[in-house]
Amino acid sequence: MITQHIARKLLVSGIALALAGCGDKKEDPAKAAGAGGPPPSMVSVITVETEQVSNISELPGRIEAVRTAEVRSRVGGIVQKRIFGEGGEVRAGQPLFQVDPAPYQAAHDSAKASVGQAEAGVARAEANLAQATTRVNRYQALVETNAISKQEFDDLQSAQRLASADVAAARAAVGTARAALETARLNLSYATVTAPISGRISRALVTEGALVTANDQNALAVIQQLDPVYVTLTQSSVEMARLREIMGQSGRNGVKAKLTLVTEDGRAYPHPGQLLFSEATVDPQSSSVILRAQFPNPQRTLLPGMYVRVRVEQGVRPGTITVPQQAVMRTLDGSLVMTVDAEGKVMPRPVQTEGAYGTKWIVKSGLKSGDVVIVEGLQKAKPGATVKALPWEPAPAAPAAPAAASAPAAQAKQ
Repeated sequence: MITQHIARKLLVSGIALALAGCGDKKEDPAKAAGAGGPPPSMVSVITVETEQVSNISELPGRIEAVRTAEVRSRVGGIVQKRIFGEGGEVRAGQPLFQVDPAPYQAAHDSAKASVGQAEAGVARAEANLAQATTRVNRYQALVETNAISKQEFDDLQSAQRLASADVAAARAAVGTARAALETARLNLSYATVTAPISGRISRALVTEGALVTANDQNALAVIQQLDPVYVTLTQSSVEMARLREIMGQSGRNGVKAKLTLVTEDGRAYPHPGQLLFSEATVDPQSSSVILRAQFPNPQRTLLPGMYVRVRVEQGVRPGTITVPQQAVMRTLDGSLVMTVDAEGKVMPRPVQTEGAYGTKWIVKSGLKSGDVVIVEGLQKAKPGATVKALPWEPAPAAPAAPAAASAPAAQAKQ
């Protein structure tokens, strides 16, 4: 009995020692894992600093010709020939079409002959007046001595006045004939249809042999002046107040609205433009105001009807905070960025953006100078995790002009 009791105690002690040994073996791997675990994730960061950025609005618009003229015939007739190259440049007064001038030449010659006849009538009337005047002067002394009757002298004076009236009528006839001649000359000149303005002409809208009439509604061709060109823009009435304020300061404080045109393929146009005016009314449907800008077009690369965008730089905004666009995350609750504190821990930070500036977002609130913001490695930066921060270096890219939305609050404000 004593032997069995001692054996049972030894068995229990062995099991306890075995369990204790197993427990020690389970703790060692945990300790080893805690001592040699994975290192903190590496992220790329920037230190936020204030800077001076330009106030830029990007507005849609379309190209319009400065002047457009429809070429029309002032007289009727058959078109004999076209005297210009389609699609080329023409100058004001250059012949474009020739209308059959034969009937107008005949009318001109007839009017010229009528002028000659009227001038001959003036000469005859003046000769009769001279003769009547001479007789009156000669008989003046005779009537004073009663050598002739007073009645006879009165008849001579009446004849003189009639001759003077004939001269006036003949001269009036000359004026009428000359006016008719001038009309005939103009109609003859109108038979050659000329360019009303200088510019680029379209294709011919009529061919040789076509019948045209005076004041025809159908144009023969269209000429557009393309240097410079207008750009018709639309801007919201809210943003218009700020633009008008900046334009009002132009010339006084050295602040000017700078305009840069961007073509449909995204390239910046090399020539700057200028704002001309804005309409005095607001479109009730879109709450927008129409603006007109002007751009030089020496190479004629801007054509009427083209869709373009115009960047209007309206001064500068000092003390602005910007962050790269990839650093801002959009959520249902708003925008936020991930920051790194002094201990290397990741902390989310809600922010409010206010439009774009190039490849950056303008931060209206939520950040201050000196904050460290994660730009790359956001998938590794979980809130509360410890990370290793490295300076972020942007990838090299072609230089691009800053861009901003015309309504930044609607685009980026969260």
